[in-house]
Amino acid sequence: MLQSMRSAAKYVWIVLIIAFVGGFLLVDSSGLLGRAPVTTNTVVANVNGEDILYLNWEQAVQNLEQQEAQRLGRGITLDERRTLEDRAFDELVNDVLLRQEYERRGISVTDAEIMDAARQSPPPGVEQNPDFQTDGQFDITKYQRFLASPIARQQGLLVGLENFYRSEIPRQKLFDQVSSDVWVSEARLWQIYKDRNDSAKVSFVAFRADADSMSKVDVSDADVSKFYNDNKKLFERPARAVLSLMNIERAITAVDSQSARARIDALRAEIVGGADFASVAMRESVDTSSAVNGGSLGESTRGRYVEPFETAAYALSVGELSQPVQTPFGWHLIRVDSKRGDTLNLRHLLIAITQSDSTASATDRLADRVSNIAAGVTESALFDSAATELGLPVSQVVATENEPLNFAGRYVPGMSAWAFSGTQIGESSDLQDAPEAYYIGRLDSLRAGGVAPLDDVKDDIRRRLERQKRVDALVPKAQALASAARSSTLPTAAAAQGLTVEQTDRFGRSSLVPGLGQFTAAVGAAFGLKMGEVSQPVKTQDGVFVVQLDEFAPADSADFALISPVFRMQTVQSLKQERVQQYLLGMRENAKIKDDRKKIQANLRRQVPL
Repeated sequence: MLQSMRSAAKYVWIVLIIAFVGGFLLVDSSGLLGRAPVTTNTVVANVNGEDILYLNWEQAVQNLEQQEAQRLGRGITLDERRTLEDRAFDELVNDVLLRQEYERRGISVTDAEIMDAARQSPPPGVEQNPDFQTDGQFDITKYQRFLASPIARQQGLLVGLENFYRSEIPRQKLFDQVSSDVWVSEARLWQIYKDRNDSAKVSFVAFRADADSMSKVDVSDADVSKFYNDNKKLFERPARAVLSLMNIERAITAVDSQSARARIDALRAEIVGGADFASVAMRESVDTSSAVNGGSLGESTRGRYVEPFETAAYALSVGELSQPVQTPFGWHLIRVDSKRGDTLNLRHLLIAITQSDSTASATDRLADRVSNIAAGVTESALFDSAATELGLPVSQVVATENEPLNFAGRYVPGMSAWAFSGTQIGESSDLQDAPEAYYIGRLDSLRAGGVAPLDDVKDDIRRRLERQKRVDALVPKAQALASAARSSTLPTAAAAQGLTVEQTDRFGRSSLVPGLGQFTAAVGAAFGLKMGEVSQPVKTQDGVFVVQLDEFAPADSADFALISPVFRMQTVQSLKQERVQQYLLGMRENAKIKDDRKKIQANLRRQVPL
């Protein structure tokens, strides 16, 4: 029994660690204290007058890093760390805002509430623990018996539960207060159900704002300026960096290709000799996502795979093993497990064509030479010197904040995150290692994020306003058609004016409708018409539409009556969640948040005391 208890404590503790991120301890021995610019009093942010310490944030990031690395089964990239930094920061800011809101509203939690919740409301994940189940169902008696055992205290579970509920109970009290007045009348519930289940079929004539088929329209500079001033939020842009990028390719030689072919031939011979395909794929395939399932790609139809892989797969009989097939990914062996018409159930084994040890060593030596000259330096000229001395290509690329950098169709790990981490103009990155190449970047220019200047967006605004004017110019033609159609039918009126009538299949309010789009006024107009009625002209961004309702299928009231109690519960819960999310967003938008992360990171890079 004690062994079972220990096992349970281990599993529960893992669940708690994952679920309770946010309750971080400030440890003076974290190792960060030895970094000159950072002290126990360094502030990374201030939220409505309350400080968040750099060390708390860094500890939060490290916790998330460990979880993500464990989930991925590898170390994380600099770009992934940047995402985790933002996530940890947001969690810490939200924690501060929530604590401030609890104080403002007088929300607290008692020890008795914590004890009751711990006994009666296990944290997420605990109910799935087999040690707390009887006949496959959660057994709260087993769980409560475990809580009362000495082993629960020894394993730290009780402390973890207390931390969790001390945070979770006030949060739930706040959310209950915020959403307590959410209520849905029977009429409103029926309308929500109808909105999801009504369907229609229409005929329509589209007057599209095609610039090539219409006369030129004029948009004045004053119009452009007014639109810009009235809609500045539309022109918020992330930070942008221009980089010089030097790459050392992992060039593949003929010997490398021959080596990969020899390897795939040997594996094919092994399978033909009686080895299990799935076992060999699990052991050898570099396609790790399918290798864990014995190379299984599941069921697929034509058009899913690259050539010549797809042609080779469809040429196989069930159970037949292909000859080696080369694609841009490497050499494949394919086996069809089942075939039903054009639907195949496939397995494959992939051997990538990579550098041999000798070729890789030569590439590594070159990368080391580049790194010794140019990596991590602040003298811009050293970057150019390394490229010239070693004959390496340099390309200019643009990086956008919070987006990975891609170059020549390939992901360049860490380069974008580095560019926006307080890097100085002219500074070079460390050597970045990717499967296809090594990279070193130099920051040539940096533009802060925010609202783009008018000069940068005026051409886009002008094109937008020109299109709006073209759409407006189409309204009289659409009105003439609509008026004529009401005296006859839409097809008759359209034929008289030489216009084409298009028809839709049946669609709902949220459907993507060919010709009408999705969530457009033209789609919505269909559900405001009576059978056979023709609409007034309906404007969208792309043109003007005249719509006639051909068929309408209302939601089934009998079906609604059957599911009404469950639908009400789901709808109310959804509306409460929406209310809480809106409340949290509003709380964040109205907060005074000073974010010093970039300044601190820049000073850390240059070891300048704050």
